[in-house]
Amino acid sequence: MTPDFNKPMSAHDAIQLVKAMWDNAPAGPKKDASFLHYQAAEIAARTMNDTQTYRQLEAASQALR
Repeated sequence: MTPDFNKPMSAHDAIQLVKAMWDNAPAGPKKDASFLHYQAAEIAARTMNDTQTYRQLEAASQALR
């Protein structure tokens, strides 16, 4: 399942969705790359930067493909 970040979704819900995808992904370089974007999304969310949060979450989900 690939999340559609163009549909209305709170940043918190989007983070949880990508975290679930990351948790279920097999170990490897794709998961490692995705985790870096996920961490950046968490930082952006803490600073209330929704635009950057969604960008990083999209990059995290793309990295898992």
